[in-house]
Order: sequence, then C-alpha cells, then structure tokens
Amino acid sequence: MNKNLCVVGLGYIGLPTAAMFAKSNWNVVGVDVNPVAVEKLNRGEIHIEEVGLGELVKEVVKEENLGAQLEPTYADCFIIAVPTPHNEDHTANLDYVIEATKSILPYLKEGNTVIVESTIPPRTINDIVAPIIEEEGWNVGENLFLAHCPERVLPGRILIELVENTRIVGGVNQKSAEQATEIYRSFVKGEILITSAVSAEMSKLMENTYRDVNIALANELAKVSEKLGVDALEVIQLANHHPRVNLHLPGPGVGGHCLAVDPYFIIEKAPEQAVLISNARAINNSMPSFVIDQVKKLLPQKASKLAVLGLTYKGNIDDVRESPAMDIVNLLRTEGYNISVHDPHVQPHQVEFELSSFEDAIGDAECILILTDHHEFKTLDETKVVKLMKYPNVLDTRNCVQFLNEQIKYYNYSNLFEISSQKEVIMK
Repeated sequence: MNKNLCVVGLGYIGLPTAAMFAKSNWNVVGVDVNPVAVEKLNRGEIHIEEVGLGELVKEVVKEENLGAQLEPTYADCFIIAVPTPHNEDHTANLDYVIEATKSILPYLKEGNTVIVESTIPPRTINDIVAPIIEEEGWNVGENLFLAHCPERVLPGRILIELVENTRIVGGVNQKSAEQATEIYRSFVKGEILITSAVSAEMSKLMENTYRDVNIALANELAKVSEKLGVDALEVIQLANHHPRVNLHLPGPGVGGHCLAVDPYFIIEKAPEQAVLISNARAINNSMPSFVIDQVKKLLPQKASKLAVLGLTYKGNIDDVRESPAMDIVNLLRTEGYNISVHDPHVQPHQVEFELSSFEDAIGDAECILILTDHHEFKTLDETKVVKLMKYPNVLDTRNCVQFLNEQIKYYNYSNLFEISSQKEVIMK
C-alpha cells in the first residue's frame, strides 16, 4: 500500500491525527481553510494547545512527512476531520462535512479510501456522503471505499489515546471497513472493531450521550441538595461505595464540541423517542443560570467586583467551544456585573472581552468564581487571596480547590445551601 494521506481539517482532531500518521512514515498533506493554521504548520508550529503536539509537529515537519495547504491534493487515503456544529435549533450543521467531501472529488482515484472522522448524525455516511461521491461516477464500496471512524480521544491525552484507545471502524460495506482498518493499523495499538457505518455513527453519539445523561443526574442532585440543605459531594462519595454505582460530579454545565452537541444529533433523528436525552440536555443547559443564582446571593450588589477564573470547558486546555464558563461570563456581562476574567490557557483573540492577570483579577474583588479546573487554580496562593481581595469569598463550581486559611470563605457543591447575602457573610 502506498502511504500518501490527505487530512481535511487541521483542528483539535485533524492535526494530531495528521501528525501521528506522519510519524508512522506516511506522506501527509493537511488541508485547512485557515491560512494562519497552514502557515504555522509549515513552519513546524501549531495553532492549538495539546500536550506533546508541538514537539511532534515540529519533528514530522522537519522530516518532511507533514505539510499543509489550503486545497486538497491527490492521495491514497483521505480523512475528513472538520467540525460539525449545531444550528440554532440544535440540528446538525453538516455544511463543513459536505464542503470537505466535495473538495476532494477532483482528486479521487480508483482504490482510494475516504474516512470521515467528524462526529455526524446517524445515516450521514449512507444518506449524504456516499451519494456526493457516487454522483461523480464512483461505485462506493467497490472501486472507492468509504468508512466512518469517529474520534474517541480526551483533550490533554490525544496523542496517547490515538494510539492506545479502541477504534471503531464502520464501513459502507465489509471491504470499506477492512481497507480503513488497515490504514489505522499503521499506529493504533488498541483493538479495532469493525462494524457498519450507521452503527459507528450511533456508537460515537451514545458514548457522549451516556456521559451527558450521567452528568445531568449529578447536576440535578446538586440542585436538589442546595434546596434541601444536603452535602451533594458527600452523597456522591457515599453512593459510589456501592459496587454498581458511579455517580459523576456536578459542575457549571457541560461544554466542548462533543458532550454538549452530540446528543442533539440523536434527538434530531428521533425527537419523540429521545425523551431522557432531551431532558438531560435541558438540565445541563440550565446550570449556568443556576450558578448565576448563587452569585446573586453572594453579591447582591452588581457593582461588587467578581473575579472569574477559567473560561475553557475543561481543565488544562485552551478550548472554549460550547463552554458553560463562557455562557456564565456572557450572562454576568449582560446583567451588568463588575467582572474581571483570568484564564492562563486562553489567548485574548479567543474572546470578546479583556483578560486579566490573576493578581489584577482578584484585586479588590468580593468573590472568586472558579469555572474551570486548571492545575493553576487547584493551588491558588492563599496569601494573595486574603491580601488582595476585598472579601475573600470563593465559589468553586468545579470542586477543585482546598483552602487551609480560615479567613477564606469557601463554597462548592458541598455547602451551596450555606450561601447567603454578602452582608450576612461579612457579618460572620
């Protein structure tokens, strides 16, 4: 087998995937509509944050196994790894997938394999992607092979999990699945499971929906506990001692390009049947407003300064897509709160408001609101918190900080029910 690969989409999945194939001695061309991403990659640099990726890209670009351009080229295999956002009504926006598929049509040759890694609604491969290719005269599954291989990696561990995780390869037929499987065997050490395209599509969606539903259960527990005066974190810890119980932890909501989006792709296809999935989405989407309600109790005066720590949807990454932290900040801004925002992993161009240093953010603040569990926030400088803040109150929606200084009044999902007005807190 020749080893020429074209990867369309150089984002959080496409770029690491392209780099891993390049490391495995494939000749890889990465394609992206973003000229900055293309230019940086050709200099051996990256435009996203991911552990170990910068070093790997620098290495494979130097070895001339990886390059980037704005248009596709001829290859033996094409991987489509473009975003699949949702529309305002939460239906899947497949424009990028369709455009990417059409962009490779002039470069297809007999025997090529086309793999879609983008997360897509059930039957997208069979009902949308395959017909686009067949309109060009190809017999999909016979002289050109098509498969869906959904990404299943965790940001911060992508390079490890690309190699070690089990992969699901769903072909339009058996031959397509086998062709795609051989391609991934270049570097995947985990088990590779062969199935149909529609089963692969659905399995990916259900993996993330499972987590979304379970997080919704934890978030609902947090709401109930706040109302009843119960320590939600203790309840979770106690319940999880049962051998068949594994409750998740509550948080400020659910974000990212997978968990907050993928369940809608199922709801879209079967809205009357996906009742539990819909309810879970509603619960998780309600958490930013629930957090705002707690802030209002702590800071009844909107002129009081609030220091917001964290914007990304999870810790130690730079990804703010679908982040509940962003929703919370935007709600606070809309309501006229005096906020100062700090996130050491986010660059100014990613947001539409000013970012501050940690010291500037907490200076003269009456409350710290922690929305992301970055490592930097797990060991906050208690001396600075006490010295610089007007009133050292902390509301930790990620349950990630431990303070020893008794001057700091700390709230998380253990004691939300203790939150009262700022006036009462100060009097204590």
